[in-house]
Amino acid sequence: MRPPSDPPPIDPQIAELASVCVAAAEAGGKVLRDLFDRPREVQLKGRIDLITDADRAAEERILNLLAERAPGIAVLAEESGAHGEGSARARFVVDPLDGTTNYAHGIPLFACTVAVELKGLVVGGCTVDPVRGERFRATRGGGAYVGGVSWNHGSQPPERRLKVSQTEQLAHAVVCTGFPYDGRERLGEMLESFARFTEVSRGTRRLGSAALDLAYVAAGRLDVFYEQGLKPWDVAAGQILVEEAGGLVTRFDGSPHALMSGEILSSNPHLAPLARAILAEARAKHTGATAA
Repeated sequence: MRPPSDPPPIDPQIAELASVCVAAAEAGGKVLRDLFDRPREVQLKGRIDLITDADRAAEERILNLLAERAPGIAVLAEESGAHGEGSARARFVVDPLDGTTNYAHGIPLFACTVAVELKGLVVGGCTVDPVRGERFRATRGGGAYVGGVSWNHGSQPPERRLKVSQTEQLAHAVVCTGFPYDGRERLGEMLESFARFTEVSRGTRRLGSAALDLAYVAAGRLDVFYEQGLKPWDVAAGQILVEEAGGLVTRFDGSPHALMSGEILSSNPHLAPLARAILAEARAKHTGATAA
C-alpha cells in the first residue's frame, strides 16, 4: 500500500497527453526562435491585432506533430481554428505565438503554448519561452515544473518544481496585466484598476504575453496577473501551471474560471481577495455595478 503522504498516481492517458503538449510547444517554440532574427512578414487581422509568418509556421509544425502523436484528437488553434471532431473527451488548445506584437517588433518576450483538456478540464499544458530557453509544464495532479528546452540540452539547469509566491501584502507584490485588442469600451475600467494597483503595489507590469505572465505567476516571479479580452489559447496552459503551483485562477469576482470566460485573475491565495476588491471597485466605478 502507498503511504498516505504520496501523491496519487497520474492517469497514464493524462500523462501521455501532457507529454504531447510538451513536445508540441517545444517544436513550435524552436520555429519561433529560428525565425526571430529574420525579416518579418506582418499582417493585420484586426485593427491592431497582428499575425506574422512565424505564427503560421509554428502552428503548422505543431499541428503536424499533434497529428503524428495524437491522431484523431480535436484541436483548437488560434490561427486556423478548430480541427476535427475527435473524441468528445479530449481537445488540444494551441497558441503558436503568444506575444505576436512583441515578436513583430523584435521584443524578446513571447511564448509558444499548448494545453490539453479532457471533458472540459485542462489536464496538461506547456509554455515555452524560446529566447530564455525555458520550458514551463504542468500535469493535473502531478505538479508544475520549469526547466530547459530540449534543444538546449546540457546548457540549462535541471527541472525544479514551481510554487507561487508567498507574498501576503499588495505593498510587497508585483502585479501584471494586459489590455485587450478589442473591447476598448472596457479600457476605462482596466486603466482604473491599473492605476490603483500601481498606487498600492510594489510595481505594475505589462509584458505583452499572457502565457508568460501566467507562467511567471506559477514561478513566483509575479504575484498577481489579471486581464480581460483573452481567448482560450491564451490561458489554457497558464491556468494549470498556476493551479499546480498552488495558486488560484478565477474570474475577477472570484467565480470559477473557464476557458471562454474572457477574463482571468491569478495569484497566490493570500493576495486573491485583495486583488478582487480592487477589480470590483474599478468595475463598479465604470459600470455602476455594486462592488462586492
